[in-house]
Amino acid sequence: MTDNLILITLLVKLGVVASVASVLARVVTFRRLIFAERRTPRQTLALLAFFLVPLTLGVFVRVWVPNFLAADISFATVILLGLLVGPGWALLGGVVLALPAVYNHEYLALPFNAALGLGAGMLGGFVEKEEIYSFTPFIDLSLYRWVRRNLRQPRIDRQFMMLFLIVAAEACRDWIAHLYSNPPRLFALLATQWWLQVLVCLVAPIDVGIALKVWNTLRIELKLEEQKRLLLEARLDALQRQINPHFLFNTLNSIAALVRNKPELAREMTVKLANILRALLKDHDTYVPLRDELSFTDDYLDIEVVRFGAEKLRVEKEIDPRTLGVLVPSILLQPLIENSIKHGLEPRLKGGTVTLRSRLEGERVLIEVADDGVGMGNRPVSALRRAGAGIGMKNVRERLEVLYGNQARFDVVSNPGRGTLVSIEIPANLPDAT
Repeated sequence: MTDNLILITLLVKLGVVASVASVLARVVTFRRLIFAERRTPRQTLALLAFFLVPLTLGVFVRVWVPNFLAADISFATVILLGLLVGPGWALLGGVVLALPAVYNHEYLALPFNAALGLGAGMLGGFVEKEEIYSFTPFIDLSLYRWVRRNLRQPRIDRQFMMLFLIVAAEACRDWIAHLYSNPPRLFALLATQWWLQVLVCLVAPIDVGIALKVWNTLRIELKLEEQKRLLLEARLDALQRQINPHFLFNTLNSIAALVRNKPELAREMTVKLANILRALLKDHDTYVPLRDELSFTDDYLDIEVVRFGAEKLRVEKEIDPRTLGVLVPSILLQPLIENSIKHGLEPRLKGGTVTLRSRLEGERVLIEVADDGVGMGNRPVSALRRAGAGIGMKNVRERLEVLYGNQARFDVVSNPGRGTLVSIEIPANLPDAT
């Protein structure tokens, strides 16, 4: 094995990994299985088959075809199985991938792959899925991100740990292969020059990172498609629940009653109703500044105040000015406000108060919608789905999960006769400067 062959193999292997990851990403069943939150044993076996059938064949090609060493990407495959599927399944996958090598008298391939699968699986259980998919193989970017994060708040950087452990595992494989090189009992790229051997170790996390990058790009696209679907449902749900004939009848009736005595107020209500209809019917961005979201809810609240009377519906705001530029999902607050009015204050004879709050807490923003209405009693949120209640809250929760994953928090606290508090906590993302 010459150094020139090793250099060519490293380059070709990058293309092989990218090609295999891209081909698998095109298969609908593979996408469904790899991104599933939970899998049955049968589904996990099917996912393993997508990896093992072509890649075990790649090991056979490496064994039987002279100098085509790049066909064997079993090392990166076992690590990916451990990170994404789990230690037990990665061990099984490593054993299957080692069979052609064992047939070629590389007897240490089986125990090494099994140990690598277990180790990668334990690492995958320690690292969050978001950190796994956002893993970058570029060392300079990892170092920059590690320094930037730890200057703000010292902590263990799991992605940097992944980078180090993958390099260490490749170095361990090279060391074992060197010890048992005559006859060879474990396949590895063994160079005669130290810098080339270091390069072999550094390419290992790049192989893993390329596959994760391809699948993470697809994962983000699927999330955006899901977000578009949920946003469309939110718009249709808002039209069905808020801009229904009953709402329009009451609003137009209120406007008609004001035309003779208070024409200016009637005109103002007409403009606000038009603003609501225009905002709901136009195309929405996924995120909008909080000030725009509050402007949309102001029109809705102003109409409700006129309908119910200022003595029965009061609105209070405790908005931190620093939060006005923070990006939030569009149509986030209106379903929650509607729920407070319809199911918290409307059943109460003397009405009550809806309070909107926002404040920054470090790098996160907390948004609250509170009312002092009748509360939910002992009913869960799911029990409020009669006549459209709870659908808006469920939709908001699902959209937050799609957009932010475990970085978002959605809590509902209700006390009978004292009111309900809905709290949303999300990362305080600001618009990119242009």
